[in-house]
Amino acid sequence: MKKILVTGGCGYIGSHTIVDLIENGFDVISIDDQSRSTRYLLDGIEKITGKKVKNYKVDLKDYNDTRAVFQENEDISGIIHFAAYKAVGESVEEPLMYYENNLFSLINLLKCVDEFRVPHFVFSSSCTVYGSPDTIPVTEESPIKKAESPYGSTKQMGEEIITNVVKATDTKAILLRYFNPVGAHPSILIGELPIGKPANLVPAITQAAIGKIPQLTVFGTDYPTRDGSNIRDYIHVSDIAHAHTLAIQHLVGDKYKTNCDIFNLGTGNGVTVLEAIKAFEEVSGQKLNYTVGPRRPGDVVAIYANNNYARTTLGWEIKYDLNEMMRTAWAWEVKVKQDEEIIKTQKFQYN
Repeated sequence: MKKILVTGGCGYIGSHTIVDLIENGFDVISIDDQSRSTRYLLDGIEKITGKKVKNYKVDLKDYNDTRAVFQENEDISGIIHFAAYKAVGESVEEPLMYYENNLFSLINLLKCVDEFRVPHFVFSSSCTVYGSPDTIPVTEESPIKKAESPYGSTKQMGEEIITNVVKATDTKAILLRYFNPVGAHPSILIGELPIGKPANLVPAITQAAIGKIPQLTVFGTDYPTRDGSNIRDYIHVSDIAHAHTLAIQHLVGDKYKTNCDIFNLGTGNGVTVLEAIKAFEEVSGQKLNYTVGPRRPGDVVAIYANNNYARTTLGWEIKYDLNEMMRTAWAWEVKVKQDEEIIKTQKFQYN
């Protein structure tokens, strides 16, 4: 079995990707310093797959500790790099923290990729690299515009760094620009738990519905959209996870045509914030208490994907619709409330 290193493996998308990799025959190890996560999702991975995944509690900003993982695992065939801070609003408030964490960790990881000649590298990027696009849906050829937040800037810079590194090495890379991952694994054994008050819509919806936060805020209903709220491309986290497995298989199978390829990961459907709320209410039977607030700094008006390239090149297919995204997200939120271990630790520090 090919050994794949997943950074941020105790986090939301990382944990789902580990499950998908294992189910597709890969051996997986994880690096996660658990500064914004706990081991809880690793336990969920083991329950789903029957396999215990080794996690190295290492801060990727520490080069020596990072390098030690590679010294112990010289047979790493590929890396999927998730570990990063990701809250747009927080990045606006704490820009230096975002530049330091997201870029230093990537650079240290790529130093090890070069030294230990790791042949395959998949980068967790984001549609934020497109800034506020002139036309939608965006394709992989859409222009990279000024980022709306420091978080977006770190993704743009990260892509540039990787592009330059693969030109100078034998490593082949794939940059996956995904849109808005939501929902939980169909088993409801792993899902999303954001830090503190959620910055993303769907966990904010579910937490408001269950009473964890007093009220949901819709940030702006005066945008030039069909109902005045932002338009986003929501995609189930398990669909996102499987795309990472397909990307690794694409690289391992020598199917790449360039040293660094780029794929959009979205459903291709734009959904407004108010439409997402309505979908949740219909699926869950819960009436949401929400209020309208001012626009939030860093938010773009509308963005959704053209996903043709990922579908035709990687053979990626989307399995879950918006209702299933909301159903699994709500089922996970109910499980979290009932789960004594989560309640006992009171450490909702998940990526």
